[in-house]
Amino acid sequence: MGIEYTQQLLKIENELKRWLPDSPDPVWAESVFTEIGKMADEKSLHFLTEPLKELVFRGGKRWRPLLMTLVCEALGGGDAAIPLTPVVEFSHNASLIHDDIEDESDERRGKPAIHKTFGVDTAINSASFFYFLASSCIDNTQISNKENFYKLWLDCMRRLHLGQAMDINWHRNVSIVPGIDDYILMCRMKTGSLARLAAELGSYAAGASAQTAKQLAEAADIMGVGFQILDDVKNLTTGIPGKKRGDDVVEGKKGLPVLMYMHKYPEKKERIFYYFHAAKQEGITSPEVDELIETLNGSGVFPEAEEKGRYYIDEAQKVFSSYPLLNDFIKLIS
Repeated sequence: MGIEYTQQLLKIENELKRWLPDSPDPVWAESVFTEIGKMADEKSLHFLTEPLKELVFRGGKRWRPLLMTLVCEALGGGDAAIPLTPVVEFSHNASLIHDDIEDESDERRGKPAIHKTFGVDTAINSASFFYFLASSCIDNTQISNKENFYKLWLDCMRRLHLGQAMDINWHRNVSIVPGIDDYILMCRMKTGSLARLAAELGSYAAGASAQTAKQLAEAADIMGVGFQILDDVKNLTTGIPGKKRGDDVVEGKKGLPVLMYMHKYPEKKERIFYYFHAAKQEGITSPEVDELIETLNGSGVFPEAEEKGRYYIDEAQKVFSSYPLLNDFIKLIS
């Protein structure tokens, strides 16, 4: 991130650490679990939170909480959104842990996936708790109309899980070829939802009108879609830091380049299905992974998909550019 955002990112990091302390004590436990939490031993509290700290403090772009704080500040709310930043960052990281279990992924952010380090049972439980820890941040903030904040968060969680269900269904059933519009809808729910939530919470923390909040939320939503599309392209071309190039093929993910190819050449779908099946059986070292990437590359779908991703990001930028604090945000993180 640019130096102009250093102070905001430091405040966000301190807030994340406040909710994920090195040594959870009875005071922390009471704030999360009410009075009964004080009865839990510190080893159990540590066992619950250690997988979460391991993932969160490996890094990450933090663009969702940063967006929230910048929206709030741009609308005259100052740092009012800072206490709410873990709502989006914790929810995002919870989804990553669950994603990695569902996709049987080996790595996340350059290290073994959380379920590989701590076990599937511990990872599932801690990730589920992570969603609910996010709600504690709403409980403990000095804001009015908390009911609206809860509603926004719960709406987001429902959309997030429906988007994940669509994605899982498509990669579990190799023969399903979703339409491009279906794919965009999935991205809006799975990736756009948390970006939308960040903009909404930032807007309302600043006391903005519903109209302003909706405008910024919709821009953040399509920005998230654009980022997901660009990630699809990067996964199959340059690779994404912390992940293995082409692991989407092993997981059977039908990203936008793959879908564009199958809709462009429907007679070649069976060959694509073969590549997915072989990669699933043999893993990331399967020669079919590279063969599929070369097939896609030769068809020209990578630049076509990237252009579509850039389109969504440019549309979001048209809205964000009206606010000086947000003007360079997208360019910085894309």
